[in-house]
Amino acid sequence: MVKAIRVHQNGGPEVLTWEDVEVPNPKEGEIRLKQKAIGLNFLDVYMRQGLHNTSPPLPYTPGMEGAGVVTAVGPGVTSCKVGDVVAYASPEVGSYAQERILPADLAVPVPSSVDPVEAAAIIFKGLTAHLLIHKGFKVEPGHTILVHAAAGGVGYLLCQWASAIGATVIGTVSTKEKAVQAKEDGCEHVILYKDEDFVERVMEITSGKGVEVVYDGVGKDTFNGSLACLKKRGYMVLFGVASGAPEPVPVVKLIPKSLYLTFASITEYTIDNREELLVAAQDLFSNLANGVLKVRVNHKYPLSQATQAHAAIENRETTGSIVLIPDEE
Repeated sequence: MVKAIRVHQNGGPEVLTWEDVEVPNPKEGEIRLKQKAIGLNFLDVYMRQGLHNTSPPLPYTPGMEGAGVVTAVGPGVTSCKVGDVVAYASPEVGSYAQERILPADLAVPVPSSVDPVEAAAIIFKGLTAHLLIHKGFKVEPGHTILVHAAAGGVGYLLCQWASAIGATVIGTVSTKEKAVQAKEDGCEHVILYKDEDFVERVMEITSGKGVEVVYDGVGKDTFNGSLACLKKRGYMVLFGVASGAPEPVPVVKLIPKSLYLTFASITEYTIDNREELLVAAQDLFSNLANGVLKVRVNHKYPLSQATQAHAAIENRETTGSIVLIPDEE
């Protein structure tokens, strides 16, 4: 038996319970993992609340990313061996546990130059950032981009990466403290959206031209304003709906500036696409090792205190990455 967080009913952070669970032997194509750290995402909150379209059936063990040591491999597994340190961003829940079973094809090797705790903190959000700046819209030197929630788990990585590429980064944040972090992470311009109209500020900064792309994980509250910030043939790239899903968009709304609208999902890497997953993970860890990306593990909680961690992220009290540590119960 090992310890894990379980969800038996949808609701607030209080529905997370600390329980004993059995972990079976790995089947064909699976590995067993003793976890060193587990990443916490806002998607975990959506699922706990029962609001996400992929919320798992009850009861379940939440969590979609982590890093640890392989302790057993099932038949047919050749991509890793016992003793390997791996990380994963999984479309299947189950990471809030001391140990878990995982499809081997979802595990990527963690280089010795990367701390497994940092790997757990960055793997889901970092792969999301990689997808956004390379595939959702390919950021190039000279581009001007807008990143909402620039101090958040994906936002701060987007700002660092895009700035390193040579883009001018405009970021929105809610507090002066978060503005300081956003500046440190490469935002040339920071907008306090509670005090300023972000559309007006973006158009002022860009001399009325607008930006090439808006990366928006907020959703409903920022969506229409984000469209207004785009220049002709600009890209609106959604990757989350923290404030709720935007209202349906009439196609004719995109006509005046020939805008592009897309939603970038990490499942592009994690479902039936191991080759791209490995390339993206290698690029992510390489940029982490060479200092282009700096992981902000700003919040650590024992796994048994996942309730407190969920309350903090749900109340927007966090910046950077949040990790749960199984060996600190």
